[in-house]
Amino acid sequence: MSEHEVYMKLALNNALAMKGQTVPNPLVGAVIVNHNRIVGVGAHLKAGGPHAEIHALHMAGDQAKGGTMYVTLEPCSHHGRTGPCAVAIVEAGIKKVIVATLDPNPLVAGNGIRILKDANIDVIVGVCEEESIMMNEVFNKYITTKNPFITMKSATTLDGKISAYTSDSKWITSEEARKDVHQLRHEHAGILVGVQTVIKDDPELTTRIEHGRNPIRIILDSRLRTPLHSKVVTDKQAETWIFTSKNYSQLTKDQLEALGAKVFITSGTEQVDLKDTLQILGEKGVSSVLIEGGGDVNASFLAEKLVDKLVLYMAPKVIGGKGAPGFIGGLGIEKMADAVHIDRIDIMKIGNDFKFTGYPSYK
Repeated sequence: MSEHEVYMKLALNNALAMKGQTVPNPLVGAVIVNHNRIVGVGAHLKAGGPHAEIHALHMAGDQAKGGTMYVTLEPCSHHGRTGPCAVAIVEAGIKKVIVATLDPNPLVAGNGIRILKDANIDVIVGVCEEESIMMNEVFNKYITTKNPFITMKSATTLDGKISAYTSDSKWITSEEARKDVHQLRHEHAGILVGVQTVIKDDPELTTRIEHGRNPIRIILDSRLRTPLHSKVVTDKQAETWIFTSKNYSQLTKDQLEALGAKVFITSGTEQVDLKDTLQILGEKGVSSVLIEGGGDVNASFLAEKLVDKLVLYMAPKVIGGKGAPGFIGGLGIEKMADAVHIDRIDIMKIGNDFKFTGYPSYK
């Protein structure tokens, strides 16, 4: 591992520690080195706050002058809620900047690098680039498409079942795996289920870890059957947004909105239009969504090629039975050649279970 990689990995680790806190902004870490000593370290903590580079510069103080900065994303060049970091780096007297990857944000897109080079700062781009891109997969999609990054999550047995034929599903996976799911909720801006899950389970859809952030609760409900007494409507622990079709009841819409839920009408005549739903979410600033739906919801998103990432928690159990539902419902594919392939697979052990992560390929 080169010296540049050592310092950049430290910056990446600092950024990753803030996962879930910077939405909708990217994760960014920065390290300043001068005379072979680390003199400044920083990470972006939350949207609207100082960027990682500014925190590192403040820590370094006068020792930043003549030093080298390692930063996981191209320094910003525009005035938002904070000033441009590229200008602050120039003013601090930094002589060299090592950047993991360019910023896909059209407002930056190479302008930060240009400011640095115009000030005769030596710039190197591409150190630990792949790690930085993966770390900000949510931001990279949202900033370029204005559609949220979609993660489908499910807890299954080894034979892909999400419950017994009696609908009993508590608990398929271990406590350790369930805790990891709550971390996923903390990291996403929204959590999505179908109305049938609300009717059957009456879930809270909140994050139950210390200092966890509750995502917006998103319900797909074609005919507005969400019970007025359900927890997602009455508990006020998080916002609840309900997406419906044109086949909705105005009376129920009024009642739900009177209780604080937001109702959005999509273009679907009988079913919720999923692409409309994601477009509305993107316009409202929701950069990522965790799907925790049943088999039919999961099948619908996969059929429309809308899933970016798949996370399965698999318990070493077998249920069997034609009546026990799997995590993908619907009719399924007709030919094996049409199967959705999963790429970039990672498998890790959590408690007694296995966490499978992969990315659907729709080629």
